[in-house]
Amino acid sequence: MGNAVRYEIKDRIAWITLNRPEKRNAINLAMRKELQDAFEDVKHNPDVWVAVLTGAGTVFCAGKDLTEELPWENRGVLSNTALHHYQMNIFKPFICALNGGCYAQGVGFALNSDIIIMSEKANFGWPHVKRGVSSISGPTRGVHVLPWHVAMKHLMLGRQLTAAECLRWGIATEVVAHDELLPAAQRYAAEILESAPLAVRAIKEVARRGYDLPLPERMQLAELVVERLDRSEDRREGIQAFKEKRKPVWRAR
Repeated sequence: MGNAVRYEIKDRIAWITLNRPEKRNAINLAMRKELQDAFEDVKHNPDVWVAVLTGAGTVFCAGKDLTEELPWENRGVLSNTALHHYQMNIFKPFICALNGGCYAQGVGFALNSDIIIMSEKANFGWPHVKRGVSSISGPTRGVHVLPWHVAMKHLMLGRQLTAAECLRWGIATEVVAHDELLPAAQRYAAEILESAPLAVRAIKEVARRGYDLPLPERMQLAELVVERLDRSEDRREGIQAFKEKRKPVWRAR
């Protein structure tokens, strides 16, 4: 995509790497634009079935680059909040591989992912109160993934959660040795690829779109998506492969 984000597609997996290690992968305008381009490709590229998001260096993302003076006109680049919304509404699976500290607006990218794998060296938090600023992802997302009193301790004190704490509170899917982080992400992606891609996306679509709906509306949405998927080639292939006791060949159509 450019210098601030590395983007590579290999075997239907898109690898997105935040690439400003000298700035602790702080999000500047260039990184936002390149992330936007990467997310758009993940969403629309038929060759991408799974995405892995990670960072170069020792920090996943330090949050917004507070040293950058932004121009008045962002020239079509989404704001960080809009970029988070965009990522949330990509129904292909996202795996976040946290190689190090994940702070502030970087937390949004992690929480918008479907699986979070953390290096044992990684941590998680919102240091905003130490900088005299408020947070978006902390009081809107953090309080929903953590018990209230745990979230408030970390938000009000600006204290980080260790990888072990993230695992204990259900933020991390798995914590691995640092050298095993990307192999673990590859392992999860490969296992996802064994399942029908349209079915995986359907599950995520219903979960995302129905998250804040009352139960009857959630179930109605799920039924509509099931009916839509019943007309797919992959559904027919899955049933046929089951009958013939063979491995299915998915086409994503």
